[in-house]
Amino acid sequence: MCDTNPIKLGFVVAEFNRDITYMMEIEGREHAAFLGAEVTECMYVPGAYDMPLAIKKLLTAGKVDAVVTIGCVIEGATQHDEIVVQHAARKIIDLSLEFGKPVALGISGPGMTRLEANERIDYAKRAVESAIKMVKRLR
Repeated sequence: MCDTNPIKLGFVVAEFNRDITYMMEIEGREHAAFLGAEVTECMYVPGAYDMPLAIKKLLTAGKVDAVVTIGCVIEGATQHDEIVVQHAARKIIDLSLEFGKPVALGISGPGMTRLEANERIDYAKRAVESAIKMVKRLR
């Protein structure tokens, strides 16, 4: 028997590089609607590194079936971008396992230019699709 309730997604969106994450958010919302899911919660955070606390808040509230992260980490003069993405991704995985709910990684980077970031705006769509598939498979 299939569950006919629409999948409820929470978005956690980074404000850093907002010109890009804004377009990622729009594509993610449109793709969620296309796939029959609802974005019922959305939290904005300063950057990708700040996402885990917002993810935990959404998962603790229990109103969403999955969380989609949307962020963009562009390469700088140091390895800061690698550290940010590595630690954010690790904690995102930990939260998914802790709460038993999918948390999809829609963060582009590290090691990319602004031009490459623009070419990877569709990462948000991929993250939405991943979250929805995981919810369906875990039901």
